[in-house]
This record gives sequence, structure tokens and C-alpha cells, in this order.
Amino acid sequence: MVSLLPLKKLVLTTFALLFAAPLFAQESTTDSGDTAWMLVSTCLVLLMTLPGLALFYAGLVRSKNILSVLMHCFSVACMASVMWVAFLYSFAFKGTNAYFGDLSAAFLKGVTTESTIGTIPETVFIMFQMTFAIITPSLIIGAFVERMKFSAVMLFSALWLTFVYAPAVHWVWSDAGWMLENGTIDLAGGIVVHATAGVSALILAKMVGPRRGFPKTLTPPHSPSLVMIGASLLWFGWFGFNAGSQLSAGGSAGMTMLVTHISAATASLTWMVVEKIRTGKAGLVGIVTGMVAGLASITPASGNVGPMGAIIIGLLAGIICYFACDFIKSKLRIDDSLDVFAVHGVGGIMGTLLVSFLAAEVLGGGGINKDTAMTQFMIQALGVGVTLVWSAVVTIIIVFICKATVGLRVDEQTEEEGLDLAEHGEKDYNL
Repeated sequence: MVSLLPLKKLVLTTFALLFAAPLFAQESTTDSGDTAWMLVSTCLVLLMTLPGLALFYAGLVRSKNILSVLMHCFSVACMASVMWVAFLYSFAFKGTNAYFGDLSAAFLKGVTTESTIGTIPETVFIMFQMTFAIITPSLIIGAFVERMKFSAVMLFSALWLTFVYAPAVHWVWSDAGWMLENGTIDLAGGIVVHATAGVSALILAKMVGPRRGFPKTLTPPHSPSLVMIGASLLWFGWFGFNAGSQLSAGGSAGMTMLVTHISAATASLTWMVVEKIRTGKAGLVGIVTGMVAGLASITPASGNVGPMGAIIIGLLAGIICYFACDFIKSKLRIDDSLDVFAVHGVGGIMGTLLVSFLAAEVLGGGGINKDTAMTQFMIQALGVGVTLVWSAVVTIIIVFICKATVGLRVDEQTEEEGLDLAEHGEKDYNL
């Protein structure tokens, strides 16, 4: 009689492979809590640009140019998104070269639902970093509002993202980046976002030239209430910007969120007091500008400083950025229209340097990467210096390319009529 034992073993083995094996499969490296937090953070950072920054800037310009500013922010956001997927993500984060990435992940080649960065899906990381690529060139818009051609805005932003922003990301945040290897501290973009955008905005404002009537006959912001609404959305979204950069939900993200808020509040109050002393008035536009200065300044240091460090950074931001605005317009005579360099550039650079000292444990900070504060300061200063020079030189080249191809500035008649109708054929008749 033929034994049925081999057949029985075959059936049991097949059953185990089909049904039991999944029960013992290796657990996923992703963490649901971290992933959920990063999904929320990504939405918060996108909110910073659309509609936060767009409304903030739109309220600061004259009513005949409000739609042009909204159009610039929205269009740049769309273009940056497509470029990020096509090649910028790969150029920023992939490769082993210390200075430039490669195109090995162009169009997200090799990225699947199983790909991870730390404890989150790589797709979520890509989306999170995309929102940074959206807001950074959008910040520069504030430097040239009311006078730059729409075609030039798009060309400049595309080239700037490719040759300024992506390399800076690679230096600081890529595993192979030379600044990261050097021990540079920049949690959420004091160098990558604010220093690059700030100095490029200053250079571009100088090369485009001032608005007609600058500085004597310029009209004040047409809608301070809109400015406040946009600024409040920026403040709200900045929690994702800074705390989300921890890439996890936990104590580090909690402290980062806390110091971000404290710096913004301190800088707002400081700006308000300085303005009151100097002008006799405490303005709404002023206090919300101080808030943005406090947020920009705490950004690079938010992963290392404690509450006391945040208060000091906010206090200095409210004073230094306030006087920087006046210095650039009154002394340098550069029409950086919405104070991009004075607020974002100066603030981001200041926070990047101060983290060397304010991250001390005695102030409640989490410490630095090097043995002494002065050693860390020299590393921070090197990173800032290289970034400023690179951003300035490349921006100048890009501006010349724009001038030689699509042109840079609208004509006088268009500027007088307003860019809404002349450049976009639309007007908000409710204004």
C-alpha cells in the first residue's frame, strides 16, 4: 500500500507558505505615528505658500497688482512641484558627490510604496521636501513685486531652483553633503531656505531696479488686514516647517514646535515696541513682520535651542531685522519691496550663527555638534559664507540670462497701469 505521508507533508507545507507565512513576515520599518505627523506637516508647509505667503504679499502691494502676486505664488508652486518630481529631488538628495547630486532618481525612478526614509515612506519625504522647494523661490517674489515680467519670474524661478536651491539642499541635508559632513547645524533651512532666498532677493531687487517713485511716493500696503491673515497662516504652517523637519513625532518635534512659537511671539512684541518708540505708533503690519522675522531666525536653531534660547533669538530678531529693513531701503537705496533680505536673509543668517552659543545646556538647549561653541560658530559661518557667495553669483548669471531671453522688467506704461490687467488680463473689481 502506497504511503500518503509525503502527500500530507506537501499539503501542509503549501498551506503554511500561502497562509501562515504572512503572519511571520518582517515588520515594516515605517512608523504610523511618524508617518501621520509628516503627512500633516506636509500640508502645513504647503499652506504656508498657498494661501499664506500669497495673501501676506498680496496685502502689502497696491490693489492693481494683487492678482499678479497671487499668480506668481500659485504658478511657481505648480512649476516647482513638477520640477521636483522630474529631477530636482534626485539632484538634491541622491548621489555620493559632496557638492552636487545626480539624476539616478529622475522622475522618482526606484521609488515605491515600500521605499523608506527613516521611519516614514519615501513618498511622504518627497512631498514634504517638495513643499520647501515651493516656498523658497516664492519668498523671492517679495523683492520684485509690481515691476517684473511674468515670463521672467517663471524662468528665473526655474533656473534658481536648479542651480541655487538644489545644490544648497544637497550640501546641508543630503547624506553625502559636505556641510552635513562638516557638522553644520540647520534643521529647517536657515541656510538652505532663508540665506539663499534672502541674498538672491537682494541681488535681484538691485538688478531689476526700484519701483517708480521709490522711496518718496510709494503708497502704503493696500490691505493690512489681508497681511495679518496671510501672516497668521504662515505662523500656523511654520510648525510643520520646523517641527516636521524632525521627521518624527516625539519629544524633539514637541520642543521644536515650542521654541518656534516662543521666538515668533517674542520677535513680534519686540518689533512692536521698537516701532512704537521710533514712530509713536504700533502698527499691525509691523507686528506681523516681526513675527515672520522671529520665525525665520529660529528656523535653523529650532532643533537645538531651548525656550531661553528662543526668547533671545526672538528678541534679537525683532531689533536687528527691524533696523535692517530701514538700512537696506534708506542707506543702500535698494528697493527690496517686501523686505525679503532684511527679514528672511538677515534673520536666517543670524539664527544659523547664534545656534552655536544658544544651544548650550545651561540655556535649556540640546547641545551642538562640536566640542566648543567657537568651533561650531566657525563651521556655521563657513556654511553661511559659501552659500551667500554661491547664491549671489548664480543669481547674477540667471538675471543676465533672463534679460537676454525674455526680458526682465515691464515697461513704464505697464507698471503704471498695474500688472493685473497688463500681464494677466484680469482685475479684482471688489478692491
